Amino acid sequence: MSNQELVVLGQGDAAGECCPALLTTPLGEDQAVELAKVFKALGDPVRLRLLSMIASRAGGEVCVCDLTPAFDLSQPTISHHLKLLRQAGLIDCERRGTWVYYWLVPEMTDRLAAILTRPSGDPLPDPTAPAGAAS
Repeated sequence: MSNQELVVLGQGDAAGECCPALLTTPLGEDQAVELAKVFKALGDPVRLRLLSMIASRAGGEVCVCDLTPAFDLSQPTISHHLKLLRQAGLIDCERRGTWVYYWLVPEMTDRLAAILTRPSGDPLPDPTAPAGAAS
């Protein structure tokens, strides 16, 4: 696994330039690189499960002590996965005494949803039409 640091989408970008809808505007090279890092963080089944467990928790936050037993992995491995999700801007955390509590960063998941959402009212492309043909 590489030691690349994941960049949070939108940090350092001018307002409004961060995340055009993927289905309406081609991504620029920098945007694609940033977005790929977030999807890379989501591209692991353990991290997807962790994100789901955190996001679906009643009360909005969960202690790492409640996450670790759900996996057949060591605590340091779970901490590594949580670190990658944090670096991607998907979750945040706070230490309280011995334990660390995690919660979802809804702005990031909303941003990802907006990037992947097809504008309402736009017709779906005709899969039987020849490439490049107008609908």
